[in-house]
Amino acid sequence: MTNPTSTTPLPAARAGRREWTALGVLMLPLLLVSMDVSVLYFAIPAISADLEPSGTQQLWIFDIYAFVLAGLLMTMGSLGDRIGRRRLLLFGAAAFGAASLVAAYADSAGTLIAARAVLGVGGATLMPSTMAIVRTMFTDPGQRTKAIGMWSGVMTAGIALGSVLSGVLVQFFWWGSVFLVNLPAMALLLVLGPVLLPESRNPEPGRFDWVSVPLSMAAVLPVIYGLKEIPSEGWHAGYVVSITVGLLFAALFVHRQRTAASPMIPPALFRGRGFAPAVVLNLVSSLGMMGSAFFTTQYLQSVLGKSAMEAALWALLPSVPIGMAAPLAAALVHKGVERAYVVTAGFLIGAAGYAMLAPAGTDSLWLVLAACGVLASGIVMVISQMTDLALGTAPVERAGSASSLLETGAEFGGALGMAVLGSIGTAIYRHDMPASAPDAARETLGGALAVAGKVPGLATVAREAFTSGMQGAAIAGAALLAGAAVAAAVTLRGVRVREAEQAEVGIAA
Repeated sequence: MTNPTSTTPLPAARAGRREWTALGVLMLPLLLVSMDVSVLYFAIPAISADLEPSGTQQLWIFDIYAFVLAGLLMTMGSLGDRIGRRRLLLFGAAAFGAASLVAAYADSAGTLIAARAVLGVGGATLMPSTMAIVRTMFTDPGQRTKAIGMWSGVMTAGIALGSVLSGVLVQFFWWGSVFLVNLPAMALLLVLGPVLLPESRNPEPGRFDWVSVPLSMAAVLPVIYGLKEIPSEGWHAGYVVSITVGLLFAALFVHRQRTAASPMIPPALFRGRGFAPAVVLNLVSSLGMMGSAFFTTQYLQSVLGKSAMEAALWALLPSVPIGMAAPLAAALVHKGVERAYVVTAGFLIGAAGYAMLAPAGTDSLWLVLAACGVLASGIVMVISQMTDLALGTAPVERAGSASSLLETGAEFGGALGMAVLGSIGTAIYRHDMPASAPDAARETLGGALAVAGKVPGLATVAREAFTSGMQGAAIAGAALLAGAAVAAAVTLRGVRVREAEQAEVGIAA
């Protein structure tokens, strides 16, 4: 007779056609949410001509989406655990669709900014909810690893596709069309979601911690803002103060989580072996990914002289190997290769991508594209495995909080990558520019190209200086990812998701 208090893991139910179909439905809004980060790249000139925003308003049109998204991720993840992830997902889809419609037909810059803010709210509900629902639907470890690999691939692809899609739509339609493409996917989710997606929530969530909501936003937003501005503006006192204020609120937020009766992010999540390393290593992987993007996008346009549309199309080529990276990592783990080795290999592949970028010259299109493909493939291997580990380690009832913490860490990592590697490249650029160059030319490559017609030879010197900066940042990135590979090998050795599942079954029993 079986002991009801035994910690022997129960066999996990395998997902069938219904669950895989539901995953396909979830991929559509996820793709669009990630695309919205970059979908305005080509639309902004048309928006500026039509709505005539001020310089400040134009910046907010760009940035408000990412700021609101990052600031609300933890709040929405915790809320989904309490009221139900499917319910929150459908609410977010409705808000995202309605805001897309308003944004498409906005008649003023203020209206568009407000609509983009609501899009950020919707995105903050969709991202952790989709990940938490995947954790609920796929309880078999092998199937969950495969599903999360697909989730990670779609998330990465969306950012690359957003700029290309906007270029195509703006060329053939008006700028509002970049928002209208969201409507069919959100409508499909609202129709099929209640039928295909299971509802899940924490059965004993406790009271919602309203105090943690402003604390979390006060911790996230100033840090993201400061890190985002530093690469282009430098380490000015205002940005350093902004980061410092955010870190102080982060300390208060952590203290609140440790002392509140029903915290937004339960400290117990970090007791699961593997959860904390997964969050940190996922942050580092995002740092590596966004740190390279800061240079390669400028390299394609400003160094090689490609138009924005040409640069976006060329940037799609590295997506081919990226699409195979997460499934490969999942297959290796499924066949018994220890996760620590797969993640270590992913970081080393990413480091090799940076090493390939280091010798690039001012006319190295194919080398840069190959380096980007290798780098991103390794990073996607890491992201998919760290997402799977974090969600597999966290109890099902805390899946929303776990996924939101993972996503918030990724937002920090992306901003940190642009700040750290961007600052290294910018410092080298400014060092290599001649003292006699105009001040604007010494600040950025864009500034140099803007005045290059007045100074013979300036454009060539500036492109060479920028490429030197990219080389220096690539060396730093390679060293960082190599160090992360060592950290992964040490911290993940022997960590298996089934250990967390055994503990979870024992607790539930």
